[in-house]
Amino acid sequence: MSFEDMTEVWAARIGDYRASGERVAAWCERNEVTPHQLYYWMRKLRKAERQVPPASEQKWVALSLEESSTSEAPPIVIKIGAVTVEVQAGFDPSAFAAVVRTLKTLC
Repeated sequence: MSFEDMTEVWAARIGDYRASGERVAAWCERNEVTPHQLYYWMRKLRKAERQVPPASEQKWVALSLEESSTSEAPPIVIKIGAVTVEVQAGFDPSAFAAVVRTLKTLC
């Protein structure tokens, strides 16, 4: 019997157990299964229900971002020891790299 078949069988058994109103021991004895098996499958099926749906059921949504003007963007603040460097939007990457190299040698 495949795993999918076993899952269907145990889903039906668990449904029957819950509908019966019986205690676990009585239901298991009547249905010739152990309480351990019942609890195992209840846990396994509960875990499967919480998993991510298959890719065919997933939905993508569009997200649009507004571009902020460079003057409104807050600076990036970098602290190295006692030195603080603020990097504004639109900075010169080569100048920033030179500053970082210099700070590495000094700090």
